[in-house]
Amino acid sequence: MDDEKWQHVVSSQPHAAPPLAFSVVICAYSLDRWDDLRDAIASLQDQTVLPHETIVVIDHNDDLLKRVRERFPAILAIPNGGTQGLSGARNTGVLAASGDVVAFLDDDARADATWLEHFREHYLRANVLGVGGAVRPDWAGGRKPAWFPVEFLWVVGCSYRGQPTSLQPVRNLIGANMSYRLDALRTAGPFREGIGRVGLRPMGCEETELGIRVLNAFPGEQVLYDPAAVVWHRVPRRRMGPRYFLERCFAEGLSKALVVQLVGQQSGLSSERSYTLRVLPLGVLAGLRSGITGHLGGFGRAAAIVTGLAATTLGYSIGRLRPQSIPA
Repeated sequence: MDDEKWQHVVSSQPHAAPPLAFSVVICAYSLDRWDDLRDAIASLQDQTVLPHETIVVIDHNDDLLKRVRERFPAILAIPNGGTQGLSGARNTGVLAASGDVVAFLDDDARADATWLEHFREHYLRANVLGVGGAVRPDWAGGRKPAWFPVEFLWVVGCSYRGQPTSLQPVRNLIGANMSYRLDALRTAGPFREGIGRVGLRPMGCEETELGIRVLNAFPGEQVLYDPAAVVWHRVPRRRMGPRYFLERCFAEGLSKALVVQLVGQQSGLSSERSYTLRVLPLGVLAGLRSGITGHLGGFGRAAAIVTGLAATTLGYSIGRLRPQSIPA
């Protein structure tokens, strides 16, 4: 993202908008996900609190941009003005937003009707910088694979065991269901374009790095996770196999190494320590107990936790040994 462009927006006067107006940003890149994108947009039209505006950012796909503009003339469809990838697309959406709050919804997710209503409730508190909610999996075929551990649902971009089960302050939010005050985003700066997903490459953690930066910019204020604010995230069959599972775990380790390189180990791994030392061992024991009682998928879940942690650790170790150059 062009620093000059971002600083120009930060220093300019915000657009006029009603109190607590929500700008919802959806980033999309592929015609193959057209049906999902259409459903995501439709879910915003059924909200109990309607968005002030819906912004669809198309990541370097002119045919998709044309189709969105033709089918949805009432929404703002714009091309990614930054580097190709999710971070650049999100930054483009933030630059175009005119509401008080920017909410992000994935192009393959559907928001519950009360999604923005739950967000609005928390933004009535002046010390709240951001709010996110639960991301529930919508499995292809209607069923989670028996071997797939709920502790690793982050692999498919969903809420996982180890996250809060009630309203709690958190370090960062899941990208498919997150929101921040516009002025907080513009003060903290853009999503880093050297981190995160580009097309099908299963990298991540750009939300983690931004979340840490937002909290550092506003000491004493909060980002909240409310599991009652729900979106449903489609999980296609190609993401339901062991190969994708291990690739995504390895990529997460590489991404975490980048975050630690930027913000330090204390901030970058603060949430991961408890997850690794408490949540995962309990998950392995639960899987083994389930397997012993005759539910063989339990053995698969225990094995997946061990191999998933190993793949993530390997990716992190390689990333720490070979630091990467990251755009400012």
